[in-house]
Amino acid sequence: MSHIDLRIESQQNPVADEVSALIAVVRPILTGLLFSLKQDVAKEVGGYENVKLKLLPRLRLQGDGDVGICYEYAVHDAVRRNDSLIAERVADALKKHCKVPGRKIESILFGAEKSGVVQLIDTAKDILTDDSRILTGKQSQPPKLKSYLNILAAAFSRESTRLSLPTSINGLWKADLFIGCTDSDRWVGTTVKINPKHLEGANGLRVGIVPSMQGKSDRITVDHQKNLVICPLPYDASFMEVFYYAWGIVQQFLKADANVPKEVALPTPAHRQVAKELAARREFPVLDVVEALSALAQPHLLANSTSSVSLDQSRVAASSITETMIAPISRAV
Repeated sequence: MSHIDLRIESQQNPVADEVSALIAVVRPILTGLLFSLKQDVAKEVGGYENVKLKLLPRLRLQGDGDVGICYEYAVHDAVRRNDSLIAERVADALKKHCKVPGRKIESILFGAEKSGVVQLIDTAKDILTDDSRILTGKQSQPPKLKSYLNILAAAFSRESTRLSLPTSINGLWKADLFIGCTDSDRWVGTTVKINPKHLEGANGLRVGIVPSMQGKSDRITVDHQKNLVICPLPYDASFMEVFYYAWGIVQQFLKADANVPKEVALPTPAHRQVAKELAARREFPVLDVVEALSALAQPHLLANSTSSVSLDQSRVAASSITETMIAPISRAV
């Protein structure tokens, strides 16, 4: 007798309404814009934790890279929330292509200083253990990730520091996220680019998350030259569409000096409702607003469980045995 693992994904909540889905993505966009402020600018008002929402348009210098930074935050947040628009694709990239075992997918937002933009090394110390390994796609012993975190952070600004990294991960400082499974403690360096043409490979990077390109398939592929598993995120009625709607709402809100914009700027009722939720909280710090809005955003959609099913091998051809099956179960009405 043999067995297969049956991975059961049960829908815990109804699919989000438009406002909830937009608020879920607005939250990491606001976080990304907050931490794109220069440190010395934030210090003028008592640090990032004291920057009020109404001050964000006044302290911020708009830059071409803002949308890319916010895209990184949005992808990270969506993976952590097990967002239905992205969860299955990330799971496929990890399990089918990177051979990451486990079921509890998590994301660590990694960054230090890129082009003067301060980002976070977020949640790493709470999630990683001394035995956390980074999978590189190479036939070698996976390095332990936690012991290299400080070196990777320093490598952003000091080229000499990169020489102290093992060859297999000497480009890992370019990672935007570490995505992996906490139950297996295996991770992959992930690069996130809003412009697919800017995607670059490097030693230690394994997954590239980008928007799907018009006229091209959005299926997950492997770029052997870059040693990257390319995971495109679709547009129509999916993650990229929600992201760009949310990005537009925030831009119009900030342009209106953190007030509800004119109807011509946000003609869609759901979009104006999101702006009203923001405007009602303009006197509060951005981080407090982000936390408060979590109650209005779509919570975890899927819960995973695994069970084993015995097989009578005498009745199944060896070439047809499947190790894992995924069984979605809709939410009971």
